Amino acid sequence: MFVADLTFDCYEETTLAAAESAIIRLVNALRFNGQIIGEEFPTVLKDGFFVTRVMCPEQDSLHPLNHSPFVKHSLEKLNEVGLLQPKVKIIGQDIHANGSDCCDQPSSYILYTTYVHTCSPLYCGDDFLPVPLYKIPAIANGDYKTLLKWQEDWQACDQIQINGATRCEFPALVELSDVESDLYRRGMDICKRITYLTKKPVYYYLYRVGGQNKEQESQRLCPSCGGQWRLEEPWFDLFDFRCDTCAIVSNMSWDYQ
Repeated sequence: MFVADLTFDCYEETTLAAAESAIIRLVNALRFNGQIIGEEFPTVLKDGFFVTRVMCPEQDSLHPLNHSPFVKHSLEKLNEVGLLQPKVKIIGQDIHANGSDCCDQPSSYILYTTYVHTCSPLYCGDDFLPVPLYKIPAIANGDYKTLLKWQEDWQACDQIQINGATRCEFPALVELSDVESDLYRRGMDICKRITYLTKKPVYYYLYRVGGQNKEQESQRLCPSCGGQWRLEEPWFDLFDFRCDTCAIVSNMSWDYQ
């Protein structure tokens, strides 16, 4: 991922509140379009112009060709409060962040995230790198807000169950690992939508922890259809199970790895 600065020049007098509102609107539009990553975007006022620092999945993520209708509308709104459209300066590549998928035509996708990931939750099924969301057709209402909100909820549940400090741990774990959970239902609806738009299979990652023992764990069946789904070799050294019928992948219980 790449660190970039967005510089907003003022061409007429404005107020701090009006400028702040317009910049936040644009930042949210870029985020929900997958052009910037993360949840915190510091903005400073310096010598009469505003600078917002963002993280982008690719060096050209902020190119106008990637803009959604909401981004274009938000850019137009800047003029109403006396701001010019932002100048983009790429600071450099973040050495701690994931790279991005470069496949022109991935054969499949995987919906996967964890509480420590800030990148796209959609991974390429060929190289297991995060796919910039603007590389696929918009999911709903012109962008990917639905998918990013699902990611936020999944990560919140993951953080709670990892911390294990409250009684919320077990309901959170159910959301991550049960095919009857609301989180699973929402995620599978998103997978089906992306499959429809891209004509490519999209696998849903079902978290797995617990189990009786390693032997029983290795023999467990698909929780959705009851079919055999154990792989001879782990997929990307992470997924020990895959059901092509139900489009689900999972890991051997973390208790036995």
